[in-house]
Amino acid sequence: MPIDTSSYYPEVNDPDGKKDKESLNGVHTSLFGDTPKVEEVIIEEKIIDSLEPSEPSKDSELPWEKVVNGFSHFLSWIFVPLIMPVFGILFIFRLSILDVIPAGLQTAVTFVIAGINFFAPMLLIFLLKLMGVVQDVGLNGQKERLIPYIITALCYGASAWFVASRGAPVWVAMFFCGGVVASVINLFINLKWKISAHAAAIAGLVALLIRLQRDVAVEPKLFLWLIITVGCAGLLGSARVWLNRHTVWQVLAGYAVGFCAVFFMMYIH
Repeated sequence: MPIDTSSYYPEVNDPDGKKDKESLNGVHTSLFGDTPKVEEVIIEEKIIDSLEPSEPSKDSELPWEKVVNGFSHFLSWIFVPLIMPVFGILFIFRLSILDVIPAGLQTAVTFVIAGINFFAPMLLIFLLKLMGVVQDVGLNGQKERLIPYIITALCYGASAWFVASRGAPVWVAMFFCGGVVASVINLFINLKWKISAHAAAIAGLVALLIRLQRDVAVEPKLFLWLIITVGCAGLLGSARVWLNRHTVWQVLAGYAVGFCAVFFMMYIH
C-alpha cells in the first residue's frame, strides 16, 4: 500500500491563503527553495540566450554581404603587414632616383627583403601555431600578437641593417627603422588595447610616398601611386572594421602610429 509521507512535513496554518508557498508539501516548493514555474523558466532562458553573443550564420547572409566579406578577407591577406616592406622596397626602386640601379640588383635586394620580412616571419608564425602559442595564423587575438610583434620589429631592424650595409641612402634604412618604431609602439599598446597592425603598415607606405614626393627626385607617376595607396588604406581599414577585427578607433590609431613613425624617422639623414 502507498505510504503517506505528509505527516513528515506537517502543513502550517494558512490564514492568508498562501498554503502552497509556505509548506514543503506545496506544489511550488522544494528543499532548496521555491521551484519556478515552467513559464518562468522558459522566459528566463530566452533572456539569457538574448544576452549571449552569437556568430551570424553564413546561410543567413545576403548575397551582397558575402561579396563584401570575401573582398574584405582578400584585402586583409593581400595587405598583410608582413608584405608591406616588400611593397615599400618596390616603391623605392620604381619611384625614386634609385630606379637607375640595375634590374638584377633590384630583384636580388627585393627577394632578400621578402625573405627577411615575409617568408621567415610566416614560417615562425606557423611554428608558433604548431606549438600552440598562437591559435590562428591571422593573429586576430590580442594576446597572440606579443611574440609576432617582436619578430616583426627584429625583421624590420635586420632589413635596415641590410640595406645600409649595401650602401643604400640613409632615408631607405630609416624607412625600415620607422617600421621598427611602429612595431614597438604597437607592441606596448597591444598589452592593453588591440591596435590595428594592418592600418599601421599601410599608413607607413603612405608616409613613404609622401616623403619621396617632398624630398627625393621622383618619377612623375608617384602621385598616382600615392592616390592609389591612400585609397587602398581606406578600403583596408573599412574591411577590418567590417570583419569585426577592429573598431574604428583602433584602425585610426593604427594609421596614426604607422604614418608618424615612418614619416618622422625618414627625416633622419
